[in-house]
Parts: sequence; structure tokens; C-alpha cells
Amino acid sequence: MTQILKLTEKQPLSPRITRFRFEHPKGLPLPVFSGGAHVMVTMQDGEVLRRNAYSLISDPQDGSGYEIAVQREDQGRGGSAYLHQKAQPGMLIEIGAPVNLFGLNQTARKHLMIAGGVGITPFLAQLHELARFDTPFELHVSVRNRADLPEVVLPDDAQIHVSDEDSRIDLNAILSTQPLGTHLYVCGSARMIESVLAQASALGWPRDALHSEEFLAPSPGEPFKVHCARSAMSLTVGAQQSLLEALELAGIDAPWLCRGGACGQCETEVLACDGQIEHHDHWLDPTEHGAKIMPCVSRFRGTLLTIDR
Repeated sequence: MTQILKLTEKQPLSPRITRFRFEHPKGLPLPVFSGGAHVMVTMQDGEVLRRNAYSLISDPQDGSGYEIAVQREDQGRGGSAYLHQKAQPGMLIEIGAPVNLFGLNQTARKHLMIAGGVGITPFLAQLHELARFDTPFELHVSVRNRADLPEVVLPDDAQIHVSDEDSRIDLNAILSTQPLGTHLYVCGSARMIESVLAQASALGWPRDALHSEEFLAPSPGEPFKVHCARSAMSLTVGAQQSLLEALELAGIDAPWLCRGGACGQCETEVLACDGQIEHHDHWLDPTEHGAKIMPCVSRFRGTLLTIDR
């Protein structure tokens, strides 16, 4: 389900991060959501249709509007550039229903949140949620310099780690002193997420207490051909196009929730592969790499890929 909402506010939070607020054109209330949820923003950029997922940062119980914070990516595929350069208050933009793949575990005795740079965004809505409950939490935010820290309201006891000020985050000290029943949540760059989860696993944290979120942008690459067996159609995926986008353009159904390699909805069986699949997702187990592909972010290099679509 999607809604056409009006962009009502556009406010810089840092040199590269901007807050966008969307409201119903008629002032009607929007569905409430849970902390950690994201929405899909659909942007008609000339002849190109762009869809990007962004975490909601506003109060989950405030139905007067949805807010997101977007970091400008000059080398990205164009979604963040469109919002920063072309989107202006008053415009109508298609916004998807909130979807949560990064919610707080309600059985946790404590929530430990670690954010890297713009990775603070999903935690902002969760902080509103935590303010209503009595569950203990601890928030660490790691940035390269103060300019990278968006101007948002954080708890007084939030711990800010600034690399340029020699106050790097000490993962071992943080992860080794948490009480039993703590759940860990990490959002940031792929390198940071991998480092935090690896350290937690090495310290014996149970797997079901570890939560992470990173929406991947489809990587550009060489064009490739794909045959869709069920639809009896052959397609060419462009250099700047994802396999999922090529399927949609051809009218072939492929369900999705995040378009970033995290939700697993667009998982597709590989029937034949004359070449090499370039897997970029967080969903498939390495043992599945020969039999499946995530069309939203993964690519192919070779003669022909045949999939069950």
C-alpha cells in the first residue's frame, strides 16, 4: 500500500544529511508504526523511476506526519541526490506503508544500540518508543568528526565517539559488560556492522540477540542477460539497473519490502547459470549462492542466467 503525501518540511541536519517531513495533503492522520520501521520513497526523476528505503525518525505514535533523514550520496544511483536537489516543500511524493525489519525485541531486559554516522536514523524513532517504557537502554554513536553528527535530539546519557578527537568506540569494553538478556542493535556501514557483530559473536552473544540493519544500493556493473523461465521472457539488465528493476519494467512480478538485500521477499531460484552470480545481499546463506539470487541488489557476469520468474 502506498500513499501520495506532501513534502512539508526540508531541513539540513548536517552538511550532508537533510530531514524531510511528509504529511497527508488533506491533513488526515497517517498510520502509526513501530520504532525501526522504514518507508519506500518512490521518485519520478525525469524518465527514471527511483525507489529508495529510508528509516522513519519521527515519533511512531504521531500520525500527523512521517519524517526521514537522508544522507546525500554523490556517487549513489540518484535517489538521495533527487531528494536533496529537486524535492521541494509542496511537492507530492509516493510514500509506501511503514515496514519494520529492525524492531525492538520486547523480551529484552536491556537494549544496546550502536550507530555509525547516519546509522542513527532508525534509533531515533525507537528512542521515542523507549521513552514510554521502563526497559533500560544504552546508546553509542560513532562518527568521524563532529560535522558528521546530525543535529537531532539524543538522550543526555548517549555516548558520542568521535574518531578525530581520539574517542573511538571500545567495542570490547561495551559488549563484554552487558547484563544477561541484553539485545544488541547496530546500524551503520557494512564494515562497522560486520565488526560489531563479529566482536559480539566472539564474546559469546547468542545469535538471536543480535540485530543489524543496512539497506544496500544496487551496485552498477556490466549489462547482462537473464531468461525468465516462468514468464518465457529474455531481458537485458542495464549497467545502472538492478535485476529487480528490469523485471518490473518487463511487467514480471517480484515481491519486495526493502529493495536492499535484507528482507528476503524477492528471493528467486536460479535454474541455470552460465557464468558467475555476484551476491551483494545480507539474506542468503553462502550455501544457497549457487541456487538462488536476490534480484534487488545482486548481479551476474557471464553468458546467460536463467531464473524462476
